[in-house]
Amino acid sequence: MHLIERAGGVLAGGCDSPVRSGWGVGAEMFVQSDARGAYAFDEESRRYVDYVMAYGPLLFGHTHPALVGGLDELAQRGFVWGCTHPEEVRLAERIRAHLPSMQRMRFVTSGSEAMMSAVRVARAFTQRTRVLKFAGNYHGHFDLALLEAGASAGAAGAAGSGIPEATRRDVIVARYNDLASVDDRCSASEDEIAAIVVEPIAANMGLVLPQNGFLEGLRERASRWGALLIFDEVVTWLRFGLGGAQGGLGVRPDLTALGKIMGGGVPIAAFGGRAEVMDALAPCGQTFTGGTHAGNPFSVAMAHRVLDLLEAYPEYYTEMGALARRLADGLGDILARHGLPYAVVQRESIVDFKFRAGAPSANFDDARLADARAYALYYREMLSRGILLAPSQNEVMFVSTAHSPADIDQTLAAAAESLAQVARLGISHDSKAKS
Repeated sequence: MHLIERAGGVLAGGCDSPVRSGWGVGAEMFVQSDARGAYAFDEESRRYVDYVMAYGPLLFGHTHPALVGGLDELAQRGFVWGCTHPEEVRLAERIRAHLPSMQRMRFVTSGSEAMMSAVRVARAFTQRTRVLKFAGNYHGHFDLALLEAGASAGAAGAAGSGIPEATRRDVIVARYNDLASVDDRCSASEDEIAAIVVEPIAANMGLVLPQNGFLEGLRERASRWGALLIFDEVVTWLRFGLGGAQGGLGVRPDLTALGKIMGGGVPIAAFGGRAEVMDALAPCGQTFTGGTHAGNPFSVAMAHRVLDLLEAYPEYYTEMGALARRLADGLGDILARHGLPYAVVQRESIVDFKFRAGAPSANFDDARLADARAYALYYREMLSRGILLAPSQNEVMFVSTAHSPADIDQTLAAAAESLAQVARLGISHDSKAKS
């Protein structure tokens, strides 16, 4: 029996995350059997240049020697202790040195858990319940985060999805990069808002950069309203440098959430912020978060390895950025040759373009105009040529230190043929959304 059929018999929906099913691109689920460096391998051991990179956390590609070597030594000390330990404290000190806004922090196991916990702390500290978020931003799969979420969430927040109506009433959704939308949606509710939650650089509706003044405007409003500003840096921290998006953009949040990129993909995450805010947590305050795996010694040791690499080799960022620029420039040239008026966006080691004419997306309304049929064809054509992209047009391309100029050239050759097929069939030549 084919593995996909077996999966359908035992896994809900045949997979553990809906995007993996391939439903968004009309493709059979990609089944991966192995991974090394910049490459993923399917059941038949065919090699693919991988730009999914576990949806971002694999800065060094798969199986970097500094991360996968000597694991027996780490394991011999135990996976889970259930006690605070010196390396956990040292890791928090290292993170705070790079992210000074995180004066106090707490470790958890996933980005979803980090964001869920940060929102709870904000509500406890402000004694308010409402949360302002932005359409197209993805903050995990807890209830309020899924309303008009990006990434592969799709209609996950729709009626009948299991999200209570009371949760819907507590959430205000505004347009990213649009302070007028913020003011309009929050009018007469400013003193009810506990937190403004935002991806400082959005990477779950494609790559959408903050326009000048947007984050500064959120910072000012949060302070004026008595709310807390929460940065979701699950994707952006370490992808955009040791100082994260907040360091590069110069806007200081009250709370920050970090994800598994800190451990090279193993289950570790964190949330933290101003000391007086984090004092809302038990045992200092009355707000509970906790978990047996939080700060476990194995994941903490892996996080130290990641920081060791990045601190020892700052040139990694320059090298990844150069490869990403080579990829972005090449894609732009190919699109122009085929008369496809799509903007390519690149920031550090992330590259993206949408099948939508005009300037880069500024918000989710723009992103939703992208032609889903065109992306689905492009995905399938690229896969047939040995390039693995995310099976959702809301996702982006992640470059790692394991990618080489030859990988980029192979990708561009595949893109030239794939985009020629898109142009030849005339699937997408305007900015109207198609289902």
